[in-house]
Amino acid sequence: MFKEEIYEQLSSLVEKNSKIEPELYTKYNVKRGLRNSDGTGVLVGLTEIGEVHSYVMDEGEKVPVEGRLFYRGIDIVDFVNGYQKDGRHGFEECCYLLLFGELPDSKQLEDFKTLLGGNRKLQDGFIEDMILKAPSKDLMNKLARSVLASYSYDENPEDPSLKNNLRQCIELIAKFPAMAAYAYQAKVRYHDNGSLYIHNPKPELGTAENILHMLRADSKYTKSEADILDLALVLHAEHGGGNNSTFVTHVVTSSGTDTYSAIAAAIGSLKGPKHGGANLKVMEMMEDIKSHVSNWEDEKEVEAYLEKILRKEAFDGSGLIYGIGHAVYTLSDPRSILLKQKAEQLAKEKGMDKEYKLYTLIERLAPEVFYNVKKSDKVVCANVDFYSGFVYKMLNIPIEFNTPIFAIARIAGWCAHRIEELISGGRIIRPAYKSVVGRKAYTAMSER
Repeated sequence: MFKEEIYEQLSSLVEKNSKIEPELYTKYNVKRGLRNSDGTGVLVGLTEIGEVHSYVMDEGEKVPVEGRLFYRGIDIVDFVNGYQKDGRHGFEECCYLLLFGELPDSKQLEDFKTLLGGNRKLQDGFIEDMILKAPSKDLMNKLARSVLASYSYDENPEDPSLKNNLRQCIELIAKFPAMAAYAYQAKVRYHDNGSLYIHNPKPELGTAENILHMLRADSKYTKSEADILDLALVLHAEHGGGNNSTFVTHVVTSSGTDTYSAIAAAIGSLKGPKHGGANLKVMEMMEDIKSHVSNWEDEKEVEAYLEKILRKEAFDGSGLIYGIGHAVYTLSDPRSILLKQKAEQLAKEKGMDKEYKLYTLIERLAPEVFYNVKKSDKVVCANVDFYSGFVYKMLNIPIEFNTPIFAIARIAGWCAHRIEELISGGRIIRPAYKSVVGRKAYTAMSER
C-alpha cells in the first residue's frame, strides 16, 4: 500500500474518533478559546506590562470605545509622539520600558543600547553550524531552531535566577535580528538559488537599522525607511498577557523550564496564520483584490468584490476580510492609526499613492459591507495587520520576512512577561478539560 493511502486511512480514523459535537461545548459551558460568551477574554492572570482597552461596561452591557494600548501604564500614542518629537528611534527605549517598568533617562538608555549592541553578533560558528548547514524554507521555523540551539552555546542555560534569566532575555532581544536575517539569506541561497549576503550587525545601529543593513545586499536604507520600521517594531512589541504567543510564554514559563524553551514555544505560536502570520493573508487578499477590481477608485466595484469575499465567493473562500476586525479592538486599533499615518508619508515617497488609497478605501467600506452581508451589529475596524504588510512591501522587505519582524519586536514583550511570571506567578498553569467520551470495556485481540 502506498504511504499516501496509509495516511489517508489513518487520518479518517483519527477524524472519526476525535470529533467532539459542538453542542457539548454549550452544555458544559466551555469557554472555547478562553473567551466568554460576550467575546471578552476569560481572566486567568494579572499583569503590569501591557493593557488593551477597547470597551466599557455600562449597566452590564459592553459598549465599544476607541482603542487604546498602554505599555507599563503609558499610552502608546504618547510614547510614540514623545520619541518621534525628539527625532529618535524608540524600539530600544520601548524594550527598556517593558523589561524594567519605567522610562530610562538618557544615560540609562545609552547604556542599554550599548548592552544590546555588544550582544548583537552571533556566537562563533553559530551562523555556519546552526543556520547555513540546515537552511529552512520557513524563517519562523529557523528562528525557533536558532533559539533552541542557543541553549548549547550558553555556559549557564539552566540557572533559574532572575539575573541569569534577564541576561538570557537581553541577549536574545539583541540577537533576534541577526538570527532572522541570516535565516532569510540562507533560504535565498539554498532554496531559491540566489546569492548569499552575510553582513555583520553593527553595534552602533539600532534594531530597525540593523534589520535593513543585514537584509539588503548593499546595506543601504533611507532615514524614513528606518523610521517607519522602528515604529512598526514599537507597535508590535507588546499587546497584553492574553494574546496567544504571550500566553504561551506564561504557560511554558510556569512549568519551570528554561528561557530558550519558553521563547521557542512563543515563536511557534506566532508562526500561525491566526496570529503573527495574519499580515501575510492581508497581502495575499490585496493582491487578489487588485487583480479582480479594474478601477481601484470605484467604490461600487470595490464594495461588490468585498461582498463576494464575505460571501465566500472570492479569494480563499474563508469569508474573511483579512486585517479588518480584532479579538479585542472595536472602534479603532491605535497601532493601525499610527502606522497608517507613516504609511501615507512613505507611499508618497515611494510613488505608491494609488495603492495606499485602495487600502484606505477598503478600510472605510469594510465595516458597512460586513454589516450588510453578515446582518450583524458587531463593530469592526482595521487592525495593525492591515497596514503592516503594505509598509513592509514599500520597504522592499521580502514577504516571508514579515512574521519574523513581528517576532523581533514581540520578544521584548515575551521576555517581560516571562520575567513577570517568574517573579509573580508561582503556580504551573493548568486549566481543566472535561472528558466527554463514554466508558468502554477492553476487547481482547482475538475478539476484535
